[in-house]
Amino acid sequence: QVQLVESGGGLVQPGGSLRLSCAASGFTFSNYPMTWVRQAPGKGLEWVSDISSGGDNTYYTDSVKGRFTISRDNAKNTLYLQMNSLKPEDTALYYCAKFLYENSKGRGWCMDNWGKGTLVTVSS
Repeated sequence: QVQLVESGGGLVQPGGSLRLSCAASGFTFSNYPMTWVRQAPGKGLEWVSDISSGGDNTYYTDSVKGRFTISRDNAKNTLYLQMNSLKPEDTALYYCAKFLYENSKGRGWCMDNWGKGTLVTVSS
């Protein structure tokens, strides 16, 4: 069955960096676009970033553009999120998810599998 396991979260000071990983198994990883979403304490889910199946197309929410980089290693079945210049408002539980479909521009839709999340806390 599909498994998505996030790792790499932790406590970091403002301005610091973290790299999140999402290990995927149970499906042909290279065939599917992927996404990161987050949920801050007491708030709803927020989309963070998407990447196409081949890794050529990436998309970001405005609040993380220029600070976060999504990438994937299809040989290792792993999705990444490099987070730099972290801010307290980036504090959240970060989830990776798999899309079921992909359009011609590499945008995915219909998330059908999620990981359990990894907690990122940005605080001094």
